[in-house]
This record gives sequence, structure tokens and C-alpha cells, in this order.
Amino acid sequence: MNNFRPFVLFWIAITGLADSAEAADRPPNIVHIVADDVGYDDIGCFGAKEIKTPNLDRLAARGMKLTSFYSPAPYCTASRAAMMTGCYADRIGIPPVLFPYSKIGINAHEVTIGELLKGRGYRTAVVGKWHLGHHPEFLPVRHGFDFYFGIPYPNDHEPDRRGWSKQAGRDNYIPPPMPLFRNEKIIEEPAELERLPQRFTVEAVRFIRENKARPFYLHFANIETHTPWFTPSRFAGTSQAGSYGDAVQCLDWSVGQIVATLDDLNLLDNTLIVFHSDNGYLPPSSNNGDLPSVYGKYATVDASRQHIVRGGKGTLFEGGVRVSCIASWLGKIPEGSSNGEITASFDWFASFSKLAGADMPADHVIDGQDISPLIFNQPGAKSPHEAFYYYHAGNLGGVRQGKWKLSFTGVGRGGGGGAKKAEQSPELYDLEADLSETTNVADAHPDIVKQLLALAEKSRDDIGDARLGRKGRNVREVGRVESK
Repeated sequence: MNNFRPFVLFWIAITGLADSAEAADRPPNIVHIVADDVGYDDIGCFGAKEIKTPNLDRLAARGMKLTSFYSPAPYCTASRAAMMTGCYADRIGIPPVLFPYSKIGINAHEVTIGELLKGRGYRTAVVGKWHLGHHPEFLPVRHGFDFYFGIPYPNDHEPDRRGWSKQAGRDNYIPPPMPLFRNEKIIEEPAELERLPQRFTVEAVRFIRENKARPFYLHFANIETHTPWFTPSRFAGTSQAGSYGDAVQCLDWSVGQIVATLDDLNLLDNTLIVFHSDNGYLPPSSNNGDLPSVYGKYATVDASRQHIVRGGKGTLFEGGVRVSCIASWLGKIPEGSSNGEITASFDWFASFSKLAGADMPADHVIDGQDISPLIFNQPGAKSPHEAFYYYHAGNLGGVRQGKWKLSFTGVGRGGGGGAKKAEQSPELYDLEADLSETTNVADAHPDIVKQLLALAEKSRDDIGDARLGRKGRNVREVGRVESK
């Protein structure tokens, strides 16, 4: 017995060292939380007063706020395409929004972040809204994800939206009931919208628990705060910003449940958590549509609410594309830090790949860049982008470099891409001094205007500009429904 005890201690020691080595070699888990239509300043740590988001505020306190973080598009489908592929949606042929009648989606030749990470041994999942095509060939499980539980397009694409269908030029079209998918199977039709936020949260927590022993990537895209703002009853009336504010607070609860699960499983020190919205908030002009008549208070925008950024969803003002972003990784990202370098949601494609040890596609252009030096606060880290381009349905609407934003006045100002004519009067804004874009300083800085116009020409040559009839040299085809 005395001879056996040293052997046992030795065995425990060497297996413990092996476990430690395995843990050190294991790439990080990644939890990518994407909100829907949440305004830049509609969470507490980014300035909200009437909406309480203690879980997101705590996440920011544990990590970094990215304060010049952009969505590469002001609409749902295009912004999500950018996240999944690391490219401007206009480069890969994806339109601003896909609808239940759409016959297109993400091309099978595009490489998603799910495919890259799955190739590195990750278990991958999409929980929530997909919106990159609802036909079988476009669903997440065909594009690198092991598991999908969610809806294929927004929660307001429903039969009750007959008025919307007429506005869309489809007088005889009635949207189908909202389908809820588990992998490729529809398990509920119509889905109970009020229950979805909680059900998505439960599925996300289950996925984390079931895969705690291996690297995992969770793309969690709950429906808050896309209209209608239905939430479980316990969130009704909890904010001072109406049903919209209640939905943001419900989203905050979901974030809290996910972080608490990671904490309970002792995974926080090996998990990168990223939070941001897909695009900006729903602007008051949306009240002119049929949404309030269909959903009442759950889709009526409070026009009296003030924001620090101009415009909203569907525009290329900062309110349409600049979104709040938080990155947290216990022990890796400096707590309570902030960074104002230009970053965008397609940068996570390159950053997640780098952290997982995956090689990015070498046979086509990727717009996203690795921003891990920024979030790790490495000395001298700067934005990896020469410029950020504001695209709206194939139309180039602006260019940002440093603090300067050149805005083409015919594009992305609340609808439409503008006439097909040369831009006569671009506007220049100093976003450090004038985040609300109130003062055009183009006349005072002709050299800056010239510099940004030259960058715009580079992008037109590369990606194109439909308003001017320009097709880019490096654009790719959208996926189309296979012939049966």
C-alpha cells in the first residue's frame, strides 16, 4: 500500500499537467450576440437613461466598449451577410432585405465563419434570426453550423402584413405564417412570437452546457428589438421607453442568462463574448408605414425620444450604421476599457478566425480585418482599415477615414439610392466634433474632400456603385434557388 500511494500521486500529477496543457492548447469559445435594431445609445453603458441594461453594463465593465463600431449596412440581411462572410454585402450580391417570397440567399461558394470554425473542431450553432435565405440550400446547417434553432427572416413578415405586401408592389401576395426551424425541419408554424425571446435563450444556454467540454461558437441572434416588440409578460412596462425599451431590457436579461451560464461552468476565462446590434434603431419615419396599424403599441416609435446620432435604420447617417459594441474576455481584454478606432462587424470574421487558428479564404477578397490587437489593447494598435465605406443597396453613400466622413447626399437618407447622376455636393462632417452630423464643413476642407473622393473611386472600382452604373471588379454572385 505504501508503494502504491506515490504512484497514485504521480499519476494525479501527470494527468493534471496533461489537463492543464490541453486547456492551454484549446482555442477560446466564442459567443457572438447580435441584437436587432438596437440604437447606438439605447443601452445603459452607451448613454441610455430610460432603459436599464445591468447585464450589458456589467459586460462592458468586464471588457471593452468599441465606440466607432459599424454595421456595414443599415438593414438586416445585408448586415448579417457581412458578419457571416467578412464582406460588404454588396460584394457578395446580397440585397438589403430578403423576404418570404425571395428566391435568393447566401451562395454555397461563400465561406462562413461557421465553416471556418467547424474546420478547427468547433461545435457551431445559430440560435435566433438567420435572414440569409429560407430555402433549404440557404439554411445555417448547409453553411457550417451543426445546429440551428430559429426563424429564417424577421418576425414582422406575417400574414397580417397585407398592407406591407401592397406597399412592396405585391397586391395579391400574403406572407406565410412565421416558421420556426430546428435544423432543417419546421417545428412550429406560426411561431408564437411572444415566447421566442425566452425559447431562444433556453436553447442558447442548452447549447453551451452540452458543449462545455469542447470549443464552441454560438451565434445568438435573438429577435429583440425588431418589430413587433413582443416580449414575455414579465418584461411589459419595465422600462421608461415603451414596448421598445421593454424589448431591450428583455434582451439584456438574455445576455445575463448566457453570461451566468458561462460563469457557472467556469468558462469565462476562455470565452470571448461579443455584443452588438445588426444596425441602428427604427426611426420615427417608420410610423408612416403599416406597422402601427398591425401591431399597435408594439410597433409605434416614440418620436420624442432623442438620440445622440442622426438618422436610424435604413439610412447612412451614423444612427443607421454606428452601433454599440462590447467585447469581453476575462483576463484577456482590459476591464472597463474603451476604444474609438474604426471597426466593423465584418471584422469579427477575421478576428474569430485568428483566435481559433483558422486560415481565412485565400481565393477571394475579404473586407474584414483582425481587430484582436485593438481589443487586447496592444501598444500602438490602430484600425486596420484605410477607410470605411457606407453602402446602401449597391449605392456608395459615403466614406469615413479617421474623424472625417464624406456623405453623398443622394444616398441612404431615409429611402432609395438616389438618382443615377454624378454627385454634385458631397457633405463633410467631423465626427469627433459633430457626431450628430449637423454641420457640413466641406467648404472649409477641400483637401479632405478631394482625399475622400479618391477613396470613393477606389471602392467604386472594387465593389461598384449602382447609382452611377458602376459594377465593381471584385463582386460575386448571390445564391439562387436550385432548379428542381
